[in-house]
Amino acid sequence: MAQNNNNKMSYEEAGKKGGQATSNSHNKEFYEDIGSKGGQANADAHDKEHFQDIGSKGGQANADAHDKEHFQNIGSQGGNATADSHGQDFYEEIGSKGGNANADAHNKKHFQEIGAKGGRSNKNN
Repeated sequence: MAQNNNNKMSYEEAGKKGGQATSNSHNKEFYEDIGSKGGQANADAHDKEHFQDIGSKGGQANADAHDKEHFQNIGSQGGNATADSHGQDFYEEIGSKGGNANADAHNKKHFQEIGAKGGRSNKNN
């Protein structure tokens, strides 16, 4: 235990002890509840632009702190983790949903146009 010159507990040690005592006296639901209340109070205190601004600043700071290889690595890890946790049925279902959403968003003419572009592109290769 860290002591100061008067054989008293340091502020750091006192804080640690208090935090541990609080942790021992409350369950997971307590912390979920106070976290939810704090999040709601924060949402009520700020507008959409505030969160967009701080999100943009945080994203830029993250981008500045890491190189392209870092993001490729974590993207690959996330993709592998997702692939490991889902079977073929999952991918068939989300592929079908995406295909249906795309079909609902565009008409036949759109698909003919992009098909023709794709055909020309393949002929040039």
